[in-house]
Amino acid sequence: MTEFLDLLARIADLGGPVVLILLATGVVTAAVIFYKMWQFSAAGVGRHKALTEAVERWDFGDPAGARLALSNSKSYLAPVVEMALVSGAKERTRMEAEAESRFAKLERGMRLLDSVAQLAPLLGLFGTVLGMIEAFQSMQQAGAQVDPSLLAGGIWVALLTTAVGLAVAMPTSVVHSWFESRMDKERVIAERAIATILYPQGPPPSAMPEGAAFGPA
Repeated sequence: MTEFLDLLARIADLGGPVVLILLATGVVTAAVIFYKMWQFSAAGVGRHKALTEAVERWDFGDPAGARLALSNSKSYLAPVVEMALVSGAKERTRMEAEAESRFAKLERGMRLLDSVAQLAPLLGLFGTVLGMIEAFQSMQQAGAQVDPSLLAGGIWVALLTTAVGLAVAMPTSVVHSWFESRMDKERVIAERAIATILYPQGPPPSAMPEGAAFGPA
């Protein structure tokens, strides 16, 4: 513990408190990213093979096959599709609300990542400005006996905060964009599934015999 505190003290002496804030922000951001990756994996984001098969079977007028395929789905959207199979168009608003509630759970924490990606460079720039002010104050106090190495040392220490801010912001921005793209695809899948079930292109499921074959004979 003492060694850790000494390390933090050295970092604060080198880059100032802004670097400590950025490092703490980076640790929190990394924790959020790992949590979101686990959450996406546990929810089955991107893994909708059985659900897609169920929607396709329903679309071609095979309700029994659709329910069988849906029973094998591990997707978090399976309950929404099940509701569509049972309720039909009269519950469309509720189905869309249920889907959105699941999307909202998956999107928790993404606003934090977006804020970090935008504010970390600004915070780093703020630290650089403070460092430059301190460096020029040192030059003013030195008067005619200005040592160029003093100015150079102050400048590189000041720029350190900008570098740390960018190091935190760039990967955060990339990961946040990836999460957003995944959620956009999930919304497309949900909307297509609901629309297909409510308006199938094949014969109406009610007109098909129970257990009708999938596709043309």
